[in-house]
Amino acid sequence: MPDHHASSAESEISLPRLLGVLSDPTRLGIVRILADGAERGWGQFNAPVAKSTLSHHLKMLREAGVTQTRQEGTRCFVKLRGDALEARFPGLLPALLSAAGTDHVGEHVTERDEQA
Repeated sequence: MPDHHASSAESEISLPRLLGVLSDPTRLGIVRILADGAERGWGQFNAPVAKSTLSHHLKMLREAGVTQTRQEGTRCFVKLRGDALEARFPGLLPALLSAAGTDHVGEHVTERDEQA
């Protein structure tokens, strides 16, 4: 689905919603993969959950303003809204990602090369 809210004002990203969405280890794992700023196809995420569950996690991240998605034909791509998150909550995402790395949170989500 195209993300019509990709250019939403940073102020629309609420702290309670951001923290709530990032409290889930699978979603935090997705964000860890996206933290390098590169866009990825949905098929590149390898998580021990059903495809419908992974889709739900990606939707929650998008609706909270953490990611943006774009559709190209039948393929969907996702990218972290790092600049918007940093503008709204300076230093928060790097601190959360650092703590997640230290505590090994989200490591069950990996990236695979997309062959399609």
